[in-house]
Amino acid sequence: MSVYLFNTKTRSKEEFKPLNEKEVTMYCCGPTVYSYAHIGNLRTYIFEDLIANVLRLAGYKVKHVMNVTDVGHLTSDGDEGEDKMMLAAEREQKSVMEIARHYEDTFFRHTSELKLRRPTIVCRATEHIKDMIDFVKDLEDKGFAYFSNGNVYFDTAKFPKYGCLSGQCRDDLKHGARTEQDENKRNPSDFVLWFTSSKFENQILQWESPWGRGYPGWHIECSAMSTKYLGEQIDIHCGGIDHIPVHHENEIAQSEARLGHEWVNFWVHMEFLNTKAGKMSKSTGGKTTIDTLKEIGYTPMHYKYFTLTSHYRSSAVFSEEAMDGAKKAYENLCDYVATFKAEAKNSVLTQDEIALLDQLKTEFNNYLFDDIKTPLAISHIFGVAKDNKKSAKLRLEYLMHVDSVFNLELSNVEAKKEEGIEITPEIAQLLEQRKEARAQKDWAKSDEIRDKLASLGVGVKDLPNKEIELIRL
Repeated sequence: MSVYLFNTKTRSKEEFKPLNEKEVTMYCCGPTVYSYAHIGNLRTYIFEDLIANVLRLAGYKVKHVMNVTDVGHLTSDGDEGEDKMMLAAEREQKSVMEIARHYEDTFFRHTSELKLRRPTIVCRATEHIKDMIDFVKDLEDKGFAYFSNGNVYFDTAKFPKYGCLSGQCRDDLKHGARTEQDENKRNPSDFVLWFTSSKFENQILQWESPWGRGYPGWHIECSAMSTKYLGEQIDIHCGGIDHIPVHHENEIAQSEARLGHEWVNFWVHMEFLNTKAGKMSKSTGGKTTIDTLKEIGYTPMHYKYFTLTSHYRSSAVFSEEAMDGAKKAYENLCDYVATFKAEAKNSVLTQDEIALLDQLKTEFNNYLFDDIKTPLAISHIFGVAKDNKKSAKLRLEYLMHVDSVFNLELSNVEAKKEEGIEITPEIAQLLEQRKEARAQKDWAKSDEIRDKLASLGVGVKDLPNKEIELIRL
């Protein structure tokens, strides 16, 4: 089955065709571990995980690589400000590595609680400095980089395609420090590949390099590590839409300048999670995390379900009301599963039901194969779950298929336990009379009493050794 994704590069939905039929290569910009990832960040990772699951559903093997930025990301997306890791270390009175490992561990704890599969490879920036230095040296040798007053810059004038992803011309893309603030740049859109100690003298993490002791710019890490682990061409590169005009433009420029050919086939971007006040971000005080959601009564699955109710290319508005609705819907879904598990115990599908199940799975899959249309998939799920004309076994098998893709922990829901039957004096008397009738082999009276019990909602099943089982009718 073909998979279609919206390609930011062409601004159109396209059929996905991998470079290698046996394995899809997918790179995703990971967390900068100077603080907790808020739920807006996690929305992006939920959909990236889902894209990988959908590709697996379509029959592909997926090699998923994610970086961890533990050095080099400044307080702006350009070349201004201070290193976020250094600021966090000063704020919390810890070492940079203590900060990095704490927030990295928390990030992966949260993604685990959301039932996101850990990427095939997780690579830290600090462990790939040599790869970045080699990358910058190659750019310098090819004439795309220049040394100016202690820093190495990428010369965007040497790369005519600069701006191809965002659709802006190079003169409009002043991503680095403004000209009056960084006179070392030849062009306003140039960006730093390597900083030396001539800038930010208090920078904690520094390494020896051909240009002096310093540290890498933020953008170079993704290019260096993605090519190291995925090769010179990548099927899919994912990230939030905020990365398009700066980080991803710079990645394209430096990667294709070094490689000499197109680097990424599909660019896939996720929209923002907003609050009623606007975009959720760390810089504007967006501190809602998975842990804070749990503190106010929501589970990670409530939030994951909430994200699936909107399309990944549409912004979503987070609110308590929206979360309450998602919580209720998710728990209704779990209730269906619990009921179906109880009712379907020891039952099997007929041949007709097997064919219908395949059809329902295909319908569900098709919504996801068509640019990950999760809202339509959710609608389909409830349409099947509510259809009492379909057997409990059929609906349960369908929901287990859904769970294999969405990973909503539906498979862990326990079967609903039958409520005990209250033995009223009337029921107790009828059961005693039935026992006596059967002992006297008065089958007519036994049947008459059975009918009276049935009218009270109680069925009787005779077991060996003259024992009985009461069944709620």
